[in-house]
Amino acid sequence: MNYYSLVQKSPRVNFKEALFQGQAPDGGLYFPDHIPLLNKNWLGAIKNLEKEEIALEVMKPYVGKCIPEDDLYRICEETCSFSFPLVAIHDKISCLELFHGPTMAFKDVGARFMSRCLSWFVQHENREVTVLVATSGDTGAAVASGFSGLKGVNVVVLYPSGKVSRFQELQMTSGHSRVTALEVSGTFDDCQRMVKEAFADTELKKKRFLTSANSINVARWLPQQIYYFLAYKDWPCEKPPVFSVPSGNFGNICSGLVAHASGLPVQHFIAACNANKVFPDFMESGVYSPAQSVSTISSAMDVGDPSNFKRILELFHHNYAGMKELISSYSVTDHRTAEVIWDVHHKYGYLMDPHGAVAFDCLQTYQDLHPDEKGIFMETAHPAKFGEIMESTTGVPITMPAEMSAVMKGVKQSTPILPEYSDLIDFLWNKD
Repeated sequence: MNYYSLVQKSPRVNFKEALFQGQAPDGGLYFPDHIPLLNKNWLGAIKNLEKEEIALEVMKPYVGKCIPEDDLYRICEETCSFSFPLVAIHDKISCLELFHGPTMAFKDVGARFMSRCLSWFVQHENREVTVLVATSGDTGAAVASGFSGLKGVNVVVLYPSGKVSRFQELQMTSGHSRVTALEVSGTFDDCQRMVKEAFADTELKKKRFLTSANSINVARWLPQQIYYFLAYKDWPCEKPPVFSVPSGNFGNICSGLVAHASGLPVQHFIAACNANKVFPDFMESGVYSPAQSVSTISSAMDVGDPSNFKRILELFHHNYAGMKELISSYSVTDHRTAEVIWDVHHKYGYLMDPHGAVAFDCLQTYQDLHPDEKGIFMETAHPAKFGEIMESTTGVPITMPAEMSAVMKGVKQSTPILPEYSDLIDFLWNKD
């Protein structure tokens, strides 16, 4: 498997090179040169397979010969070393809980896979790697956890000041070896823009060996397919599910679309968005118009120009009609999000975080138009991670797990910077 740049001005590279480069030299995102088709007999037997066996079969074509299969199997074991329960809310809607990993968020899958691949490669390198990542919350925590203390790897996380939960902030700013948190006085879009500028800076890349741990990196993006297959393994219905996915930078839903292109049976996808509705507007009009992101209670989805939109276009060969057939997209207000959290908790005894609530509501909207469809929404983070927001907006009391209580005792260690590339470059250039 090789990867090409969506800008089409850089050479094709293998998995290792795509991982290390993060973004192609021409500034484009890497994309696999083909989508591997999975064996139908294998898919038919998936209910009898272990998690790591599924992960290995899904990821093996993308890694190719860059990592021996025995080592890749071990990486897959560590990536999937926690549970992914499919919980029925009622007879038409189930929830795929993706918060049972070490940082209680779906980003743990991609971060663990990438960190272990990078660690495998770095043992054969004689230079240190700097992992540069922008986050709206959970990515930074997952990357800090997944990469902390890895020999030969330094992590720099950029996050928007005041726009992540207190718990998320402490997850990425306390208790990690070889991890530095840069607190940006701006938005996630500012953080993402600065990271992209760093990867386009040829002088900086001569001084620092950079890679990215955002979903722009194929090693972070593609492993997210795994839990779509795990959901299908546990799906009790004969007819394939509809997936409703909380969508911010669109790496998650894009990986699901790749899984479907590989042969995974899926009835339909819903890109569930909050007030940042660039994609719903595009799906309605066919015109893509990036916008300044706005702050919401589902903060990880506050993205006004999602990077992975370009990958979705590529996957569909820029066929807007084809996208309309497979994807729907809706926007949900903060007020409605809070209503849904309260309503589902009181009707069904299930407590969702704001991101999951957006996905639940969008799935309901789709089912109002397609009453015979059953679906799965993704609960991408533990609700206690947003305890203050949820208690203030819904009145629902939140019990903090013991793991969270330990994190909340941490001491924040961050470096404030302006949302200017000059501030980031000064830090990177002078960092020992």
